Amino acid sequence: MATTGARLRRLAGIATVAATAAACTSLTPSIASSDRGGGPGLDAVRRRIVDPNAAVPPRAVQESALIGASSANPLDILVIGGGATGCGVALDATTRGLRVGLVEREDFSSGTSSRSTKLIHGGVRYLEKAVFNLDYGQLKLVFHALEERKQVIENAPHLCHALPCMTPCFNWFEVVYFWMGLKLYDLVAGARLLHLSRYYSAQESAELFPTLARKGKDRVLKGTVVYYDGQMNDSRLNVGLACTAALAGAAVLNHAEVVSFLKDEVSERIIGARIRDNLSGQEFDTYAKVVVNAAGAFCDSVRKMAKADAQPMICPSSGVHIVLPDYYSPEGMGLIVPKTKDGRVVFMLPWLGRTVAGTTDSNTTITMLPEPHEDEIQFILDAICDYLNVKVRRMDVLSAWSGIRPLAMDPSAKNTESISRDHVVCEDYPGLVTITGGKWTTYRSMAEDAVNAAIRSGKLKPANECLTNNLRLVGGEGWDPASFTVLAQQYVRMKRTYGGKVVPGVMDTTAAKHLSRAYGTFAERVAAIAQDEGLGKRLAHGYPFLEAEVAYCARYEYCESAIDFIARRSRLAFLDTDAAGRALPRVIEILATEHQWDKSRKKRELQKAKEFLETFKSSRNAQFHDGKHK
Repeated sequence: MATTGARLRRLAGIATVAATAAACTSLTPSIASSDRGGGPGLDAVRRRIVDPNAAVPPRAVQESALIGASSANPLDILVIGGGATGCGVALDATTRGLRVGLVEREDFSSGTSSRSTKLIHGGVRYLEKAVFNLDYGQLKLVFHALEERKQVIENAPHLCHALPCMTPCFNWFEVVYFWMGLKLYDLVAGARLLHLSRYYSAQESAELFPTLARKGKDRVLKGTVVYYDGQMNDSRLNVGLACTAALAGAAVLNHAEVVSFLKDEVSERIIGARIRDNLSGQEFDTYAKVVVNAAGAFCDSVRKMAKADAQPMICPSSGVHIVLPDYYSPEGMGLIVPKTKDGRVVFMLPWLGRTVAGTTDSNTTITMLPEPHEDEIQFILDAICDYLNVKVRRMDVLSAWSGIRPLAMDPSAKNTESISRDHVVCEDYPGLVTITGGKWTTYRSMAEDAVNAAIRSGKLKPANECLTNNLRLVGGEGWDPASFTVLAQQYVRMKRTYGGKVVPGVMDTTAAKHLSRAYGTFAERVAAIAQDEGLGKRLAHGYPFLEAEVAYCARYEYCESAIDFIARRSRLAFLDTDAAGRALPRVIEILATEHQWDKSRKKRELQKAKEFLETFKSSRNAQFHDGKHK
């Protein structure tokens, strides 16, 4: 009786929130671009970004712009951190007509922003909390995330798409519960809806997801409920933000670290930073009216540079993901396990021709290169094993990585799962605005809030309001899903053989689709390099990445190291650690030609990249003698 009563209360809660959602949906229409400062300013920015001859300023030019920001002629805003939020801040501020600089200690998206679940989600879990707790605050988070989800997909259509996600149900209550909950998700989405959710019978589900188990431990599949969220290529989206900001006028510099702050001698307000170029070792001062701290998991260490006794603002949470072969999940359909053995959600999603599964959510310490623990990998394998009819093997793990989520701190929370993913903006030291928390989906609105705070702090005078709500990123304007056909029809892949001879190869559909999806309307530039410079060979067997991409990224995407390419410009390290290792010598050879590296630099690059790949626990570089999934 108690269980039945609890279930009825859940359904009653859904009905109550549904009524609230219906009322709120009618009152909160989707924001039109005309309401968000469009007009001539937006048109001018778009022209710079979509110019077919556009190229980001060379790294040396960007560094000179930062060096030139003196106390007499400072930047308006200096951003620390080149993740999604930091690059979003740089793009937002520069498109408002402000003078902007950005520095990133490693590479754009080198931290949490490249280690996400790859989902652009509206927050089904937050909606569930809103239902159970009758929490309007959580419901507002869902409204907001759904609006931002729509904008992310529209602003980078080549890098983002809608993905159907299947939730298995093993009793009829689950069918009703998840169907009602996901119909509520559709209702809350309103005009932001990607596609309607729907129920599939057990037979239909098996046809859509052949590896889904219909029978398990004392249970039989009754059916599934499928709903839609967004999926992205996270680090390429992040690099796209950085390059779009650079084209719009921001001075962005990766591999450049803030070593100390510059302060006004009288007021103690922060007025700039001492910066070290980690590639050359050179140090210089950059002055700015406001500094925005968007350092992600490291935002507290930046705050402590300003004030040694600053209290922590974030609670770091570890999220581990693994990559499995493509046969674990069908192309175009994800699987979501809504409640694992310890009550967490586990995903299994098709991604770039492979299957990404995750995730864990546990307290962790902050490190530069977090590594997944073997028990976390086994936990994910255990969780998906219960729902599949194929043998789940540890030896099938092609790559495994850990990311640190910088969750906004709530001192009363006992664990990271109860902490909201909402973001926090504050200025707890004059001249230093910090933004932390949040999630990938809402990076754009987080950036908008941070820029608004910076404008107030520095009494800045922007030329216009925020434009990023309706601004497509580099490669996105004019892109169409059929754009790859132009590459397949008009280009060939000229490949250099081991004997030095250049022979033509077909620009096959797989390679053409990959280039179109990764580079958008600029894919033709990459295809032209492959054709005209004899760089049309694949970097790794079984993957579509071409040698031409290394040269293109070195010239036009600030790719300064081998790790930059294998991890963030291509995703080879995340897809297949061993394949990335095999591709390294050729990647380094091409980068050496582009950047004029000597033998010692090439040797260092190889060593650093190998050490980096060792933190990705594929089946070959991890010990799992006692694991269940052998």
